[in-house]
Amino acid sequence: MGVVIRTAGEDDRDLVVRLLDEAFQDDPVSSWVFPGEEYRRRTHHRLMAAFADAVFADGRVDLTEDGAACALWLPVPADEQTAAEDVPAQIREAVDPENERVELIARLTDGIHPTGRAHEYLWMIGVVPGRQGEGLGSALIESVLDRCDREGLPAYLEASSARGKVLYERLGFEFTGRALDLPDGPRMWPMWREPRTR
Repeated sequence: MGVVIRTAGEDDRDLVVRLLDEAFQDDPVSSWVFPGEEYRRRTHHRLMAAFADAVFADGRVDLTEDGAACALWLPVPADEQTAAEDVPAQIREAVDPENERVELIARLTDGIHPTGRAHEYLWMIGVVPGRQGEGLGSALIESVLDRCDREGLPAYLEASSARGKVLYERLGFEFTGRALDLPDGPRMWPMWREPRTR
């Protein structure tokens, strides 16, 4: 099956936010950050919008032509420095000031993110629920991994479910060996992929 992929532009923002909101409504980490279905339905999209805006500003959003799946990628330079401003606190303030987990998830994932080597960071990948299992996510990831292999760049992500971890392993990612167990919540698996030589 040929999956047509394009780079999303700012005019795709609302589509990307809706897609991510729908794709992650039942995700274990989203359910931990926003406990309760009604609360998650009302609030979750704000976090997805903050993530999308950050990647539109500093990275790249790949989108399947039919709008059923997207991947948010950020290039991370080797000499990545911690920003002077408190980004996790700013995200919490913008998304849901009363929800400390919005800030905590940002701090915890930042704390396990590898440093010292330039890499591509797959921040999020979402496929609308009715289209999952069709290979759309794999196609989105493989297009960037092909470029990583050509350029000699590693790639990194945090799997938010055991099912996702298995998919990423098939694509060449390996668990770093240090899981992130969210307080009273699910486990996340940091995963790294070295570039493959052809």
